[in-house]
Amino acid sequence: MKIKIKVNIAVVVITGLVMIGTFYSSTGAQEASRSVWDGVYTEEQARRGAAIYGRECASCHGADLNGADEIPALSGPAFLANWNGLTVGDLSERVRRSMPPSKPGQLNRQQIADILCHVLSANGFPADKTELEPKTELLKQIRIEASKRKEKE
Repeated sequence: MKIKIKVNIAVVVITGLVMIGTFYSSTGAQEASRSVWDGVYTEEQARRGAAIYGRECASCHGADLNGADEIPALSGPAFLANWNGLTVGDLSERVRRSMPPSKPGQLNRQQIADILCHVLSANGFPADKTELEPKTELLKQIRIEASKRKEKE
């Protein structure tokens, strides 16, 4: 009789854990499915980013974000080919660790997020009503996709 009770308790505990795991994995999958096409920044944030970009980035990457020689473009097909399938968090960390080349780490996370909004805007990704958060763990949940996925009918 005691073994049957223990087995029943074990079944209930395991079932509960499976349900919790399923809930968290589906929630995580939904968050990870965000894309730059979902409107992840505001127009105001992109304007702030354009001003910072002009001061901190344009001298190397160009006012038009097209890069030059060995300096990578931050807009257009070359940029999208390099970053397609990666996340905004990956791009943010790249900027944080290596830009500007003369003084890496000079920009704070909010400035980087604002610059990235300018980059997203220049690449034709839509704005929305919520600002892009500067937290890396949130930025890692937003995929950079070169083209918009077709809606399921």
